This record gives sequence, C-alpha cells and structure tokens, in this order.
Amino acid sequence: MRICILLALLGIFQHSMAQQQKKPNIILIMVDDMGFSDIGPYGSEISTPNLDRLAREGLRLREFYNNSICAPTRASLMTGQFAHKAGIGYFNVNLGLPAYQGYLNKSSLTLAEVLKQSGYSTLMSGKWHVGDDSLSWPNQRGFDKFFGFIGGASNYYDISPYKEKVPPVQLVENNQQVTLQPGQYLTDEIAGHAEKFLDEQDKTGKPFFLYVAYNAPHWPLQARPEDIAKYKGKYSIGWDSLRTQRIDKQKKLGLINANTTISRDAEVPAWQSLTYDEQKLWEKKMEVYAAMIDRMDQGIGRILAKLKELKKDDNTLIVFISDNGAQGGFIPTGRKRQRSSGPIGTAGSYDYQEQNWAYVSNSPHRSYKATAYEGGISSPLIAWYPAKIKGGTFARGTAHLIDLAPTFYEVAGAGYPTVFNQVNTHPLPGVSLAPLFFTQQEISRKTPLFWERAGNRAVRNGKWKLVSSYPRNQWELYDIEADRAETKDLAAQNPQIVSELSAAYDSWAKNNDVVDYDKIKPAGPSGFAGPFNSNTTNTNTNATATSGRQRSAQRNP
Repeated sequence: MRICILLALLGIFQHSMAQQQKKPNIILIMVDDMGFSDIGPYGSEISTPNLDRLAREGLRLREFYNNSICAPTRASLMTGQFAHKAGIGYFNVNLGLPAYQGYLNKSSLTLAEVLKQSGYSTLMSGKWHVGDDSLSWPNQRGFDKFFGFIGGASNYYDISPYKEKVPPVQLVENNQQVTLQPGQYLTDEIAGHAEKFLDEQDKTGKPFFLYVAYNAPHWPLQARPEDIAKYKGKYSIGWDSLRTQRIDKQKKLGLINANTTISRDAEVPAWQSLTYDEQKLWEKKMEVYAAMIDRMDQGIGRILAKLKELKKDDNTLIVFISDNGAQGGFIPTGRKRQRSSGPIGTAGSYDYQEQNWAYVSNSPHRSYKATAYEGGISSPLIAWYPAKIKGGTFARGTAHLIDLAPTFYEVAGAGYPTVFNQVNTHPLPGVSLAPLFFTQQEISRKTPLFWERAGNRAVRNGKWKLVSSYPRNQWELYDIEADRAETKDLAAQNPQIVSELSAAYDSWAKNNDVVDYDKIKPAGPSGFAGPFNSNTTNTNTNATATSGRQRSAQRNP
C-alpha cells in the first residue's frame, strides 16, 4: 500500500514538473539612457549583431513608450503600474507623499513576486533603482538571485586608483556587498552573472524569469580599450551627417515613413563650426559610447549562447527595451560638473555623451531624457520567441511599460492576485501584448496613456498626443501619425481635442495622486535632492544651452 501511495505521489510530482517545464522562460533585457536609433535594428551603425539577430528572427515595435527617466520607468516595468501608483512618481527619493515615497509600495507587486507564485525561478542581474533601503532590495521583492547595484549609476571599473577623488563601486550579490576586482568590467559582470544564474537554475527543473538590467550606456563613459578601438575615426563625419545616415536607414528599414518630418535642435551647433581639436574631443565621446553599446550586445550574445547550451532557446521569450531616451542637457546649470580623473573611456572618466550626440541617438525624435516629448519617452522594443513570433515582423504598437506585466503573466499562465501577503493589490492598468506579439493583432486600449514626471506631462490617445513641458506648462497638441517628430503644434486649431485630453489627464492625475510639481519640487538644481546614490556624488552633468557653452565645457572638462 505504501509503495502504491509513493508511486502515485511520484507520478503527481513528475506530472507537475513536466507542466512547469512546458511554461516558457522569460528574459527581460533593459539598457540605460540609450536612444531610439542606437542599435542596428533601429538605424545605428554601431555593431549589435546579437540584437540584429533577435530583430531578424522576432518582432520590432515602432511605438513603445517608457517614463522618460530611470526610477519611474523601472517602477512601471517592475509592477505594471503607472509610476505614481507604485510610489515612485518622481525618483528614488522620498518627497513625503505615498505617490512620491521613492520605493515600491506593497500594493504594487513586482514581476518576480507574481511569477514566483506561479512556479518560476526569479533571477536578476544589473541595476535596481526602485528602493535604496534594504527592505526594498530585489531579494526582498521576489527575486531568488540578484547581482548588481541598488542606486542610479555606477562606475564600470574598479576605481581604487582614484579612490581619493571618487566614491567606490558598491555592488550587492544576494544581500551581501561585493566589489569589482581590478580588470573586471561591470557590463561583462552583469552578463556573466546572468549566465551563472541560468546554470544554477537549470538544476531546479522550473521555468525561469531573468531580468538583465544593464547600466550601459549610462554615464560615466568607460569602455574596454579593444571595443573603443573598433570605432576609431568612425565619427569624424560628425553629428549632422551621422543623423542623416541613421534617418535614411530607418526609412529603408520601414521604422519611419519616407515622408516623415524630422525634428531639429537649434542648440546643437553645426559640426563644421567646430575647430579640429573640438571635433576630436567630441569624436572620442561617441567612440566610447558606441563601444559601451557594443559590449552590451556581446553580453546578450553570451546569454543567447547559454540558452542554446541549456537547450532552452526554443522555449524562451526575450524582450529588449531601453529605460528612456538619450541624455541631452537635461539638468540645468547650477549643479557642479564632476571633473574626470583620467581620459575619456578609462576608469577615471566621468564624462557623458551630451546633447550634441544625443541628438543623433534619439533620431528622428524631438528632445531628450526626462521630457515627455518622443525623444524622452520612446524606446526600441524587440520581442523574440522562435516558437511563436514570426521573424522580421514590424508593428506600430502603441504600447507602454505598463503592458509588459500583463503580457508576461498571460504567457506564463500566472494569475495576478487581488491580495498578496494580506495587502490589497492595485489592479493592472495595462493590456497584454501577447496578441500583438504572436498574431499581430492591434492593441485594444480603453483609456489613453498618461505621463507626469517633474511637471512634464503628456497624454496619448490614438493619433493625438497632448504634451506640456515644465515650467512653461502650456498644452501642445501633435498628430503623431503624421508628425511623430512633434514639429507642428495643432493645439490652436483643435481646442476641443485639447479640452477633452486635458480633462482626461486631470482625471488620471487625481486617481494616481499626482501633485502639482511646484508644490513638491525638491531643493537643489533641477529639483534633484542630492545625488542619485552614494556612487554618484557631483555627477558629470552639463547644461548646454548654446554651442559656445558646449564647446567651452569640452575645453574645461
């Protein structure tokens, strides 16, 4: 009798394990401060063969939206909530209100918490940035394994030779502090720990969710010398010609229409107006920036090779995105500029791409990180799943970060609980993209998409986009289907649409506890309450309002 019971239990266990194995694995890859056109599948000259492959064998979205800046984007990504509802309406600093507490609240469940309840191993390697306190770290919010850094930015190298001038690299692995060793490069370590976690997870027999959150190509500009060498002289053509080349490629790829209106930035000087020495300094910035993206793609190649080695490549959904557009001169003057302790690209570098090259990175869109214009909130999205996604597919979208959680839960067959650990959960406002990914069905969304961050506001409903930049605070209206570069403000001609969309925004803002930014704006330049984290005191930022100030900044780095 006992033998029969044991055999029956063994059969139940084996059936359960087989069912678990049928569930698809999920890999979510997010890069940091990378513009819409910075990878090959979206128009770039930078070598990204692994992303090229994922795009060739998968699906690309023309319109995928983020929240314009690091922490609010990660809040929506991790929870499927609008950032205010998750508790990070501004940044990872506490402004004294629940919508602005600076860490994820308990009513907003993370992807790891939900998928873990559905039998998934939950793994993360990279940047967290949705809660500095240890009670809010990844292992405390559902991840079985974590390696990376908690705050907003990190050096890529061991910086002990510069320890008197810059703070140490602070990393964490499963709640224990670790450090980079001489010769190690953080982008490689992020990919390496993803591989390590996949090897360890393979022994469990479970499906897995792996979140790879690269900090590349976020400042500081630090890259492997051999990667920098690949791009030596490649950017001598300057930003004017390079932007034209990228836009032409985007048109050939079908990412943008042939008659697309192109945005202009009067603050970016003509390349030919620079002196020879100035051009050489600017070239170096882009060489290093390209090298950082190149190395990131190499890491994706390592992860793909590990999937194939483990024979899990046919049953894995991969989604690749960026957290916001490239960084322009988004922080006004008044914040101290960090002086580099070594040449651009080395461990002592605290330089960054800056607005002139970010203008290329965000092609063909307007503006930059931290704004609600397309250049701030538009991201590439590549989805790859050999068993279900038709290769070489393009789709318009329009999709948002809040849609990824419902997508992953549908794919995983994971229920989203109304109560978790005795706390009522927020309903999910997004829609699943699974029908779009697998059968190219159009997204059916009952309500518009909304944004607010540091007074910058936007609404997207159908072809219309209502947008307002702080501190001007005046609504502008654009027909995104005809003018995605936001060059023609149609607000005066369409007062009824402005009225309807602004009323919808007011209702959303009330329901999400959005507060007038002037009432909660923190002290300090650009409203930042101090540094992003202990790694980033006096970070390298430089407002560039005129071409003269831009060039002066390069002469006095």
